[in-house]
Order: sequence, then C-alpha cells, then structure tokens
Amino acid sequence: MRQQIKPDTIFQSPKPFLKWAGGKTQLLDQFTRLYPREFNAYHEPFVGSGAVYFHLRSLKMNGTLNGSMSRAYLTDCNDELVNCYRVVQKDVDELIELLAKHKRKHSPDHYYKVRSQDPAQLNNAPRAARLIYLNKTCFNGLYRVNRDGKFNVPMGRYHNPAILDEARLRIVSQSLQTAHINYSSFKEVLNKAAPGDFVYFDPPYHPLSKTSNFTSYTENNFGEHEQRELADAFRELDRKGCKVMLSNSSASFVWKLYEGFKRVRVKARRLINSKAQKRGKISELVILNY
Repeated sequence: MRQQIKPDTIFQSPKPFLKWAGGKTQLLDQFTRLYPREFNAYHEPFVGSGAVYFHLRSLKMNGTLNGSMSRAYLTDCNDELVNCYRVVQKDVDELIELLAKHKRKHSPDHYYKVRSQDPAQLNNAPRAARLIYLNKTCFNGLYRVNRDGKFNVPMGRYHNPAILDEARLRIVSQSLQTAHINYSSFKEVLNKAAPGDFVYFDPPYHPLSKTSNFTSYTENNFGEHEQRELADAFRELDRKGCKVMLSNSSASFVWKLYEGFKRVRVKARRLINSKAQKRGKISELVILNY
C-alpha cells in the first residue's frame, strides 16, 4: 500500500527512525565540513541508522550542499534492516498501524513473545514493525544476533519507550521515495558507483582492544580479512574517480590500512558500554580520498 504523505511533512528534515550501534548522529556537525560539496549519485553500503544519508538530504534541502541526492543507493548486508527501510519507503501507513498495536500491548510478556518470532515467517510490514518495536524497547537499543542469526537482546528498562513516532516515520518515508534500497555486500558498490559519485562507508569498527570487539550485527562477523577487503574496495573506487569517505576506529591497524589517504580524527561518545562512566569521548578516524 502506497502511503499518503501529509503536506506538512514534505519539507521537514528527516532523522533516523532506528537506534543503531555506531550510528553517526552525534558526529554530523563534525562531518559537515568533511563532505564533498559536489557529487553525482550517493552510495551508502552500510546504511545502519541512515544518519549520514538523512543529514545530506537536510543539507541539500537548506542549500548548503551542491551534491545530487536524487539518486541514492542505500544497501546493507542485514536483511532485517533492508526490509525495514523498504517498508518505511513503500508501506508506512500499515507500519504505523502495526506499531500502534505493539505500543498498546507493550509489556515483558509481549516483548519476549515478539522476540521469539521467526522474522522469516512474517510478511514484510509485520517484520519491519517487529524490528522497530524491539529496537525501541530492547536494552540500550542494541541490535545483536547470535550465531544462528537470532535477535537475543533482553528488554530494556524504559518508562515510556518511543515505539511509534508517526511524524518522523512519514518524513523519513518521503525522503526515501527516490532511494534505491537493496540487500547486498559492500562490494556491490564497485559495480554501481561511477566517476564523480560519493561513497560513504560506515563498517563495523575494528576493535581498539580484544575486549571491545563487537561486530555481530549479522551472524557473520566483520574481522581483519573483511577490513582489508574494504580497504581494497576503497582504493578501487579511488582509482575509478569516486569521492570516498570512510569511518572506523582509531586503531593502529586502521591507520596503517589507509596510508596515503587523508585521515581525520573526530571525537565520539561511546554509547554501548554498560558502565556509564566508560562512555566518555574517544577518537575515531574518517578516511577521505579528496
């Protein structure tokens, strides 16, 4: 069902509708000066919360970005996430109705009943509503799956979780109308991106230490081998004439991996750590080829 866009939502700035580990909302002010001012199509192979895409859309709307956002390619290897984006794009009315039902029923019993569902057995809209409901009510908004690919985060302790934000969903839906949303590996961008396009990579970060390792957004981890493959893709896009920006941790492994390119340090607040006193600001790297 194609949604009805309300007139007062069309020109408002979109913002992420999911909490996502490693989301870039807190870094957007620092990113503004790092974006290329002009580009053709936009590609984001690890879309996650979509914070950078939505930010670029907002900058384009207020006239501070000359790059084109009419052709955007948003991809991820998390099929749950990709389905959710597609439903927000195409069936936001049904999604809102389903989230309203989850909001009315929310309780520990309902949470664990929904968590136990096999998403592969659900239709697209209920599957997307399940993901958003769990995302808004689980501990720390953390998306994590076990080796079997099953979501296994316990319920969080929220007094009034924001299960349904209808206005935000409608604004996001409008901003996604011209986007191409696909389930694929980051390597697919090598076949899609053309000279003059802008590619932003936000992969699972290489850990700063063995105890900080967290790469389980899908059942497949993103280790050193994948980081090297990503660096190879970065270099190939550079040779192709694309404008490439990449975020990662400030680990020495990453620093060395991108020797020869511009490496900028930005400050981010660690949000996942269960101990509040360990959520201070840390340095992250942004790699640029322009």
